Amino acid sequence: EVQLVESGGDLVQAGGSLRLSCAASGFTFGEHDIGWFRRAPGKEREGVSCISGGTPYYVDSVKGRFTISSDNAKSTVYLQMNSLKPEDTAVYYCAADCYAASYGSSWIVALTGDYWGQGTQVTVSS
Repeated sequence: EVQLVESGGDLVQAGGSLRLSCAASGFTFGEHDIGWFRRAPGKEREGVSCISGGTPYYVDSVKGRFTISSDNAKSTVYLQMNSLKPEDTAVYYCAADCYAASYGSSWIVALTGDYWGQGTQVTVSS
C-alpha cells in the first residue's frame, strides 16, 4: 500500500521558516516524482513545487523562498519554506507523480498520479 505522510506544519509568524517532510512508503521511491501542493481556504488547490528527475521546479509565488529536496535513503521529500507570508497559509499535501510544465518564463506544477498524503496545516500570522 502506497503511503505519503506529511509532517512539519505549524503556526508561524510572517517572515519565519518551516520545514515540511513527506515520508513515502509502499513504492520504489526513486521511480516516482513527488511534489508539494497546497489548498488555501476558499481557493483551488495549487501545485507549489515538484522534484522531477532530480530537478526542482517552483511556481513563481514561492520561487526564491521555498526549497524542495529529497533523501533517497530515507524515502523522504522535504520542503524548506523561508520568508513565509500570510498568503502561504494553507493545508500542504505531498503527492505523486508530479510534473512541471513551462508557461512562458514560469512553471506550473501538476499531477499525473493519484497518490496523496493526508496534509499538514501551515498557518502564517501577520
